[in-house]
Amino acid sequence: MRYLVSLIFILSAVLFFGVNISPEELTYAGLIPLLIPVFLGINFILLFVLILSKRKLLVLPLVAILFGWKFIGITFQWNASDKASEGMEVLSYNAHMFSYEKYKAGDDKIKVNIYDWIREQDADIIGIQEFYQDNTTPSRNAIKLLGGDNKYSYATQSVEERKGKRFFGLAIFTKYPILNEGKLFDNNKTNGAMFVDLKVKDDTIRVYNVHLESMSIPAEQLANIDGIKENYKKTWRRLNKGVVNRASQVNVLAQHVKNSPYPSIVMGDFNDVPYSYTYFSLRSFMDNAFESAGKGFGFTFNKVLFFLRIDNIFYDQRLAPLEFNTLREVDYSDHYPIRAKFRIAPLLPSKEEP
Repeated sequence: MRYLVSLIFILSAVLFFGVNISPEELTYAGLIPLLIPVFLGINFILLFVLILSKRKLLVLPLVAILFGWKFIGITFQWNASDKASEGMEVLSYNAHMFSYEKYKAGDDKIKVNIYDWIREQDADIIGIQEFYQDNTTPSRNAIKLLGGDNKYSYATQSVEERKGKRFFGLAIFTKYPILNEGKLFDNNKTNGAMFVDLKVKDDTIRVYNVHLESMSIPAEQLANIDGIKENYKKTWRRLNKGVVNRASQVNVLAQHVKNSPYPSIVMGDFNDVPYSYTYFSLRSFMDNAFESAGKGFGFTFNKVLFFLRIDNIFYDQRLAPLEFNTLREVDYSDHYPIRAKFRIAPLLPSKEEP
């Protein structure tokens, strides 16, 4: 028993500190932390058993749980929301190119008008990943459908042009004046990162919209568990490739945010779980809206791997979150939209200031 408990303690410690190791430096390091929830559960069971048996070894799972306590708050929260207060509402949504289809009884496909739903939210800032613009088709002209009545200003980043008349990428729509805009990176295929500087009352806030490297698993392989089992070797390699690419991208993103002259919000589809180098690279100097103001597990993936929280809103510590929600009733995409509300005036002092 002693050797088993000691081994689990050592493995737990390695896992809990492994989120700080870049997958670029150590192959498959980014996949190891996926076992963190499992080892947390094992340590809780061991602690319970050792308490009942009155063994001094209980100190090892107890210490392991203390080491890994932060992962509990990352996984589950039960914060009170301040819905009464006014604030700046931010919506982030991987919209699946606005082309998601539902099925009626009898397997008949029906198109979902996702544009109407987004407009009805009336959010102050909207970040859309997998944004698709078609200038040739009125029903697919997303810029006009979402911001054509001058309600919103907008900025876009194209990561894939299609004959100059269509493009795929990222977009930010906002009720606030846009003072500046720019992009951080794109891979000329599906992913990228952009930002806008907004005039919000007497302050300027920088908002990032990001879509990091995909998990690289074809959607059809996520349709059922059997598909994942049949392709597990290829899936494992693709997962690792995605982890390494995201590590490179988040390093660029984190450095850019640190150099921002303004308080920042970083939202989007991170394609990575909270037990990851990607997540902790931003969490090391920013707060996460789910952790501060969310409830439940906050799962954001609308497929068979429903237990994934891969969409996030990080924010500067000078902003104060009032509310955070994962809108799981909105199944217009393979992601659920997430929404946060922030108190914006006056900004809180920086924690680095005396």
